[in-house]
Amino acid sequence: MVWLYFAICVILILFFGTKLSQYGDIIAEKTGLGGVWVGLLLLAIITSLPEIITGITAVAMFGGQEGADLALGTIFGSNMLNLFLLAILDSVCKQGPLLSAAIARGGHIQSAILGIVLIAFAAIIIYLSADIWPGAVGRLGVYGFILVLVYVVGSRYIFKRERQEPLLKPSRYEGTTSRKAYVAFAISALAIIGAGTWLAIIGDEISTTYGLGASFVGTLLLAITTSLPELVVALAALRLGSPDMAIADILGSNMFNIGIGVFFYDLFSSEGPIFSLVSKSNIFTAGIVALMTLVVILGLVKRSKRKTFRRTSWYSILLAALYMGGAYVIFTAPWD
Repeated sequence: MVWLYFAICVILILFFGTKLSQYGDIIAEKTGLGGVWVGLLLLAIITSLPEIITGITAVAMFGGQEGADLALGTIFGSNMLNLFLLAILDSVCKQGPLLSAAIARGGHIQSAILGIVLIAFAAIIIYLSADIWPGAVGRLGVYGFILVLVYVVGSRYIFKRERQEPLLKPSRYEGTTSRKAYVAFAISALAIIGAGTWLAIIGDEISTTYGLGASFVGTLLLAITTSLPELVVALAALRLGSPDMAIADILGSNMFNIGIGVFFYDLFSSEGPIFSLVSKSNIFTAGIVALMTLVVILGLVKRSKRKTFRRTSWYSILLAALYMGGAYVIFTAPWD
């Protein structure tokens, strides 16, 4: 029965994820915000909420190191998988190399850099907090608040830079009113959040049935199930001819996961800030995410004119190798 529920969730995400991208593209045109900002803010937040909700559930239900590992493992593993999704998007991009098809590469580079700053800070605190200071003032997790502050300030800076360089495109949605776009977008968003969260719960049930370790379950299994909305939405955006929105959705999700997720995990943790509870195995995942993000930045800077192989760019090969190599180490290492 669990696999039937899994299939239903996937179908719902496929349908409403496509609608979400379509109406997000309409909103980008109607408001003049552009695909980068819509992808970075609206789509990224919506597709990231299943990860955050899954982590909150893990922290509240299990507590201690197990709950913290499931929560952080989910968002760290999701970030790692999201970057691998860029390799998949590159293979289906008909406009040439995906990262070269991006018009607003400056905004993407800034988003990637902010993502590295956030996850590097998280990795350092995981390594130091248990030995130096857990980062708690009463029930408030100070480190989580710092991450929120960095995320908000960095996002505002990116928004201001993108607004200074508007991207003018011919109108494609004159027959669709703004009101209809907002309503349809909201309905699709609620459906994605609900189906994505349900899918994560099903993934947790599968993991419990097979008795897998907390770090492995969070980093791989739950990350895969909760990242399905990002994949569907980004693929739909690419089919609409909006590679910028697709890339921004992926990079924005990574920013949101770390920048906002930890703060909420601390709020629901009854045993102190989760950075002082998690195992140091999560530092390895954070390092892989940082390396993969650097590869994306190199791809954006280099802007290859054609793919290295028939359907694959050089950075896609590196992203795939880092993801699969990292997943193998996480699966085989006796960390739990």
